[in-house]
Amino acid sequence: MFRLAAHVTLFHALPGAQLAEVRRELAAAADRPAFPVTVSRVRLLGRGVAFDLESAELTGLWAGLADRFRPWLTRQGRQPGRAHVTVQNKVDPALARALHVELAAGFTPETVAARGLGLWHYLEGPWGAEAEFLFR
Repeated sequence: MFRLAAHVTLFHALPGAQLAEVRRELAAAADRPAFPVTVSRVRLLGRGVAFDLESAELTGLWAGLADRFRPWLTRQGRQPGRAHVTVQNKVDPALARALHVELAAGFTPETVAARGLGLWHYLEGPWGAEAEFLFR
């Protein structure tokens, strides 16, 4: 089983041919102070579980990048998603429901700090880190 560190996916696909421009845009977008993000609830995904996130700053950051990347975005990438951190994915629905019940029972909303932007590339299975752009 492959696991990634906690992250929020802003866009599922950007063209590798535009890598230099994507890097420039992410570096510019990261030139800002870190900002708060509220972990607001535990959500059942059907075949997984996620922590939902709320942040006006995150929504604005996504919108600004989506505007700059618009020519390259897929239909999915142009849709504002519900920001979340996936805890479990692609499991039997009964396992997902059980974990949801367990996590929801002890859940308390919490505010954390967004730390930056990451750029990853798909390696036909795993993902490889391309760059990291930390907030000031």
